[in-house]
Amino acid sequence: MRVLDSDSCPPPSPQRPDQELTWSWGHRSRSALDRAKAMAPPPPLAASTPLLHGEFGSYPARGPRFALTLTPQALHIQRLRPKPEARPRGGLVPLAEVSGCCTLRSSSPSDPAAYLCIYTYPRGRRGGRRRAARTFRADGAATYEENRAEAQRWATALTCLLRGLPLPGDGEITPELLPRPPRLLLLINPFGGRGLAWQWCKNHVLPMISEAGLSFNLIQTERQNHARELVQGLRLSEWDGIVTVSGDGLLYEVLNGLLDRPDWEEAVKTPVGILPCGSGNALAGAVNQHGGFEPALGIDLLLNCSLLLCRGGGHPLDLLSVTLASGSRCFSFLAVAWGFVSDVDIQSERFRALGSARFTLGTMLGLATLHTYRGRLSYLPATVESASPTPAQGLPRAKSELTLAPAPAPPVAHSPLHRSVSDLPLPLPQPALTSPSSPEPLPILSVNGGGLELAGDWGGAGDAPLSPDPLVPSPPGSPKTALLSPITEGAPEMPTSSGLPPPTPDAPAAISTGGPPDHLLPPLGTPLPPGWVTLEGDFVLMLAISPSHLGADMVAAPHARFDDGLVHLCWVRSGISRAALLRVFLAMERGSQFSLGCPQLGYAAARAFRLEPLTPRGVLTVDGELVEYGPLQAQVHPGLGTLLTGPPGRPGREP
Repeated sequence: MRVLDSDSCPPPSPQRPDQELTWSWGHRSRSALDRAKAMAPPPPLAASTPLLHGEFGSYPARGPRFALTLTPQALHIQRLRPKPEARPRGGLVPLAEVSGCCTLRSSSPSDPAAYLCIYTYPRGRRGGRRRAARTFRADGAATYEENRAEAQRWATALTCLLRGLPLPGDGEITPELLPRPPRLLLLINPFGGRGLAWQWCKNHVLPMISEAGLSFNLIQTERQNHARELVQGLRLSEWDGIVTVSGDGLLYEVLNGLLDRPDWEEAVKTPVGILPCGSGNALAGAVNQHGGFEPALGIDLLLNCSLLLCRGGGHPLDLLSVTLASGSRCFSFLAVAWGFVSDVDIQSERFRALGSARFTLGTMLGLATLHTYRGRLSYLPATVESASPTPAQGLPRAKSELTLAPAPAPPVAHSPLHRSVSDLPLPLPQPALTSPSSPEPLPILSVNGGGLELAGDWGGAGDAPLSPDPLVPSPPGSPKTALLSPITEGAPEMPTSSGLPPPTPDAPAAISTGGPPDHLLPPLGTPLPPGWVTLEGDFVLMLAISPSHLGADMVAAPHARFDDGLVHLCWVRSGISRAALLRVFLAMERGSQFSLGCPQLGYAAARAFRLEPLTPRGVLTVDGELVEYGPLQAQVHPGLGTLLTGPPGRPGREP
């Protein structure tokens, strides 16, 4: 394992030890009431309210001059000289496209100017995002100190807007408004996404979060359940969030590892996030939609989710407690599947080298050999207003099978740790040898092709290069001067009053021993209480899903929310033709499958359910992971976790 600190892993912009994301990272509250208060953002300003206005030069100095206006939603750029533009090109930079900013200074001692660099990821003509940096010269004063104060004022205001931090009404905008940077633990499956996960992380994720001024430690997982074992031994108080750089499977391990700790009630409050680098990126698709971005796949989806992560902000996340036939329990953030969906998920594993295309191929093969399964589905209907209302009101609560569909979605535009990369000086254990199956040794990262100087990008012949100019010096106790505790895989930190035994490292992959009790569920195998609805017959598939997306481009529950307190049950009865089933899956790309009028397609919103397969053989999955086959039951635990989502946007309205 190699540890790369900020000296050997230079970010594209200087790390600013005075910056923090938002209320959800820097100040995690420990009670439900405090969490609700902490997650209330500051009162919004009018989108067009000018906050700052000023004149800047450009870098190199002989370039044009600009008038900059900062509003709560965008940075407006107007060229003043040599000739004002009638129709400015690139003159509006939405903050949703900004990852971060920094202040710089010239290496020439005779240059009194200070520089403001803003990192953006605008969409190109073909729809994809591309990194662009805009550097402006603050040169309105005679001395460097005065120009530096002006550049820092703009950088501080922009950072506060990006992080959701309030700006003083009439007070002075100074770097002291910015808290410390958040500390993120990044876990990456280097073999995810056709083996491109590490490359994508190095080329896209690490540069962007460095531009945003986030402190991070990145660890590559080596085997199944490595992430689960890792989070069981973390000192969670030293981290502001755990982010998986992979598909949905790694986050499944993290959440079940947190809930398997003796201190699970506090551990599960740790904000978690996901940056999609796997073949199954369902939760990332839901985060992308929540952020108001257009549907995206591949690197575009990764960049969208990375931008949202840089902005900060969390959202309560419902978790589904699933009790299996053996009595063991696991927690799901995504879906429980039986029948066609689980068959495709597991049988397409042999096509993993194809990435997300494995599901398309698996679907075609599944349609060719379509099976039906006899079973019994029982559920406790939701007693609150449905998350998928009709224009008038929610779905009716019938005591018989519901084949009513939710209203169509609004139209949208189409072992020790092994390796670590860090900008924190973490004393991690050093193994003697690397695993033969591991990817190539980690390089000494030089993000974006160079160090901190920007002359290669923006300077011309004879221009002095720019060097970092942190907003404020690192205070004592900051991540640059204080060592964090080693990451181990031993027993987790535990309150002294806890008499619970430490978790066992050899526990099965999908099993969690902690977590809240299931007060809505009787023991598996006993009769259900009154008020439950039971369906029995032959099914092609049954899906119990929590968020809106089943895949990055598959909207299974169009109106689902991360914290609606519901599990959305979808099923397809036998008798459906292959062509009709294909139309259902094609319609999922737009979330319009329930408007097809397919009589075999059913839906219900529930708080708990029980599934009893009556066929001797079949496949059951929880969040895409194979679990034991047999009866199971589950209930929703509203807002049990916290998901790093970034600020909400308006679906279908992307800047």
